[in-house]
Amino acid sequence: MESASASIDKKIKELGDWRGKTFARVRDLIHQTDPEIVEEWKWAKATSPGTPVFSHSGIVCTGETYKSVVKLTFAKGASLKDPSRLFNSSLEGNVRRAIDIHEGEKIDEAALKDLIRAAVALNVTGKTNAKPNSKPRPASSKRAS
Repeated sequence: MESASASIDKKIKELGDWRGKTFARVRDLIHQTDPEIVEEWKWAKATSPGTPVFSHSGIVCTGETYKSVVKLTFAKGASLKDPSRLFNSSLEGNVRRAIDIHEGEKIDEAALKDLIRAAVALNVTGKTNAKPNSKPRPASSKRAS
């Protein structure tokens, strides 16, 4: 079985058009922003080849390509500040937010890097700042009367 990175390389090469170039650029920006990002390939099944996923202490974003867009979906995008208003898709959801990049559009690289850093920070702090469980409540049958 090939690695996730090899699968992503293969996908970019197979696209061979503006989508491949755009996805390759976005992938490069993700790794420039956080060298600890891990590439994964998830959700492959008979009806779908799977999805490239970029993770650091949890999913940061997925990268998908469609006929007319390259889509970056941020797993916890609704919790991220987006002062540059990069999110332009999946805006109605309570959790995810996405960026659709169309042919010929210029990527605001600084703003994208800010979103990536914020997503990683949210993943890291979400895991390390989790509230410990309070003392377990005794079962009612064990309570003294």
